[in-house]
Amino acid sequence: MSEALLRELVPAVIGVLVRRGASFATAEDAVQDAAVEALRTWPREEPRDPKGWLVTVAWRRFVDGVRADDARRRREELVDAEPRPEPGPEEDDTLQLYFLCAHPSLTPASAVALTLRAVGGLTTRQIAQAYLVPEATMAQRISRAKRTIADVRLDEPGDVATVLRVLYLVFNEGYSGDVDLAAEAIRLTRQLAAGVPHEEVAGLLALMLLHHARRPARTDDDGALIPLAEQDRARWDTRLIAEGVAILQAALARDRLGEFQAQAAIAALHADARSHEETDWVQIVEWYDELVRLTDNPVARLNRAVALGEADGARAGLAALAELDPNLPRYAAVAAYLHERAGDPATAARLYVAAAGAATTLPERDHLTRQAARLNAQERG
Repeated sequence: MSEALLRELVPAVIGVLVRRGASFATAEDAVQDAAVEALRTWPREEPRDPKGWLVTVAWRRFVDGVRADDARRRREELVDAEPRPEPGPEEDDTLQLYFLCAHPSLTPASAVALTLRAVGGLTTRQIAQAYLVPEATMAQRISRAKRTIADVRLDEPGDVATVLRVLYLVFNEGYSGDVDLAAEAIRLTRQLAAGVPHEEVAGLLALMLLHHARRPARTDDDGALIPLAEQDRARWDTRLIAEGVAILQAALARDRLGEFQAQAAIAALHADARSHEETDWVQIVEWYDELVRLTDNPVARLNRAVALGEADGARAGLAALAELDPNLPRYAAVAAYLHERAGDPATAARLYVAAAGAATTLPERDHLTRQAARLNAQERG
């Protein structure tokens, strides 16, 4: 039984139940129950029509719930006239589910959880494991999200930008537990791109592919982080890079630049360089200028300072950094790197220690601690 197939079918089956009269919340619950049943029974005997099987089981779960709750007569009439799964293609509401699950009224955390469950087809347990929280906590988060959007119609127009931010949040979570969230985000973004001919959807997909291509080289066998400058570029996935570049070029040709296209262009320039030294840092700075113009994002300004330090020298990077808030995430790490490049290892070592103390992940903390220890050892030597 292909779990990937099951995940792909979940949003379409939710749409079928909603069109038959179920609310989004009850439809989503019923389809999740059906998915759990499929995981239990399909390994022994996968049905010839997996979607029809899911529709039938999910509809029966919904019907049972209506009966148990002593629903209104209109729904009882739906029960008495239980429809059979129609042969042939049905309308696919997956795109509307993207918009619904990323509704602006939801918090980012709730939107991510609901998207992974209703559109991604993951179980609450899988999502909880991926985010390293108790299953009960994740179940409450999803329940609150469904209550928040209870009155939102499935056919209401959605905001593509909000959907993209939710998918980007999923991608940046990377990998934990038995669910690869980066791969799941790419799958969902591919699905979205197939239904939405939007430049920024293509830009986000290209960005994900280009970043994901470097994943095999990001850590060593012990799980320690390897900085971009030190990565073995022979381990980068050239197939993903080629695909990402092609998607980006097609998006840029439409001449409607957005922030994800700009970020993807920066990633493409890194992917194109045969070594760190051969990177076109001048062009990367120009793309960061575009990104700052589009977003005025302080993190983009922080990354621009790094690129400027590579293009024009560490002192130029430090001058750009001085204009930013020192409380920004990774500020101390960037300052440490630029001070080391500027020939001030003592200040760099002190800043690496400070950056390690503010790190949000164990691999990042360990990497920064090693950098400080390396410089301190050089000073003593």
